Amino acid sequence: MSRVTKWSVQEQAQFLRRVGELLSRGYPIAEAIDSLSFYLESRRQVEIRRCLGNLKEGYPFYQVLAELKFNKELISYVYFAEQHGGLANAFIEASRLISKRDADYRKLRNLLSYPLFLFILTSLLFYFVQESLLPRFSTLYQNMNVEATIFSEILTVVGSSIPLLFYFSLLLVAIGMIYFHFVFKKFPILVQRARLVRTPLLGKLLRLFYSHFFSSQLSYLLTSGMSVMEALQVFENNNHERFSLEIGKGLKEQLATGVELDCAIRMYSFFEEELARIVRHGQENGKVDLELSIYSHYCLSQLEVKMERGMKIVQPLLFSVIGILIVSLYLAIMLPMFQLIQGI
Repeated sequence: MSRVTKWSVQEQAQFLRRVGELLSRGYPIAEAIDSLSFYLESRRQVEIRRCLGNLKEGYPFYQVLAELKFNKELISYVYFAEQHGGLANAFIEASRLISKRDADYRKLRNLLSYPLFLFILTSLLFYFVQESLLPRFSTLYQNMNVEATIFSEILTVVGSSIPLLFYFSLLLVAIGMIYFHFVFKKFPILVQRARLVRTPLLGKLLRLFYSHFFSSQLSYLLTSGMSVMEALQVFENNNHERFSLEIGKGLKEQLATGVELDCAIRMYSFFEEELARIVRHGQENGKVDLELSIYSHYCLSQLEVKMERGMKIVQPLLFSVIGILIVSLYLAIMLPMFQLIQGI
């Protein structure tokens, strides 16, 4: 078997969206994939047609995508879609979500790349000034009895701190990698999620994402006519994704002991607190599926708002820091010179 080449996130999202669109027009899934293969480049056609053979032999579509090494979240969406039957809408929604997240990631990366380059360049400039230029000016000003300015003191502190910050950052990265590979990865998956949501700034986004994923998939399953226990069994059967498996298993065990669903959900700190209240409200009015569907869209909109807000804060903040450092560099050299000129 030839090696499968990695699909980009955008390629995956576009492929799944087109499959969903054809399904919504009445195409069977095998015929939809076969039709799309003609519009792909030759190497993709070989991969698709090989996996299409597996699909015709009875393999589920999510396993076909796993063989193509698609994004795990996309595969989970497809797995749940195959259980509740709403393939077309689920595929389109999943592709939009993954595509939007990838676009946000690339936008954030582009926003950070230029100021990060400027920050590194400014740091190198500060180091050069601290080690070579500033000592000469300081000696000159001292010989002429010109007092050092506060900007000179800032430069001295910053310049001497740069090497320490560099080595400290390397140490933190090394400690983080060691902790992740030898400690964090050994925790159960639900414990990992609970620890991740405690991360400053990132934790809120992760909590919204986990709440969106769970509420959207559970609402689809309940809408298809499944009971809560049957839906959680679908979660537990998702051997491809450990988080779904463990959350389904854990919630089933809680419900089996007589605990209400909203109380069981409240025990998991990686879900938003509102999720349990939404479930309780749905239980009271008999519309858990509808309440969860509305809440999942709310979580998604909040994710988008917070990502946009974060992007608008990060770049100006970095530029402000760089600007302050550059102005301090200029004033540290020029102000004493102006004082010297005035004294002549």
